[in-house]
Amino acid sequence: MKPTFWQRMDLMARNLLPLLLMLCLVILTVVPIRLPGYTVVAPMLPVMGVCYWSIVRPDLLRPSMAFGIGVFEDVLAGAPLGVSALVLTAVHGAVVYQQRFFLGKPFFVWWWTFGLVAAAATLLKWVLFMMMSDRMIDPATVFIGYLLTVFLYPVVGLVFARVEVVLTREG
Repeated sequence: MKPTFWQRMDLMARNLLPLLLMLCLVILTVVPIRLPGYTVVAPMLPVMGVCYWSIVRPDLLRPSMAFGIGVFEDVLAGAPLGVSALVLTAVHGAVVYQQRFFLGKPFFVWWWTFGLVAAAATLLKWVLFMMMSDRMIDPATVFIGYLLTVFLYPVVGLVFARVEVVLTREG
């Protein structure tokens, strides 16, 4: 039976939901919050999203999408163009390469592994940003941002899990 127009629209909206959610995470990351020094220690929400969706639904988050999300983040943040794009694409590739390891594992394993991936992403972003902008960034603030990223992952992961339920529910 051929799907109706509304069924095709529903499927398209469900398939775009992770991408739209990732774009919202980028906006949340770069929105100026009136806390001194927040922009330096802001959690890397897009890295959380790329990790989660690369494990659960890599068909809905392609490498080109991770790259585009990174460019969008760089443009909004005023960062050197390509830094976030390279980091998010590398995170996507690393996680998709090890996707079978994650399937069937408890969330604690995902969280622990995310901590390792986030550490590599933080280090890569820090080094690339300093190389491309000729500015020194205090490692202590970068480490605080890393800790915020790791400790917020379960909260953001819970939101993603709820969205995943919506994606798999029959329309």
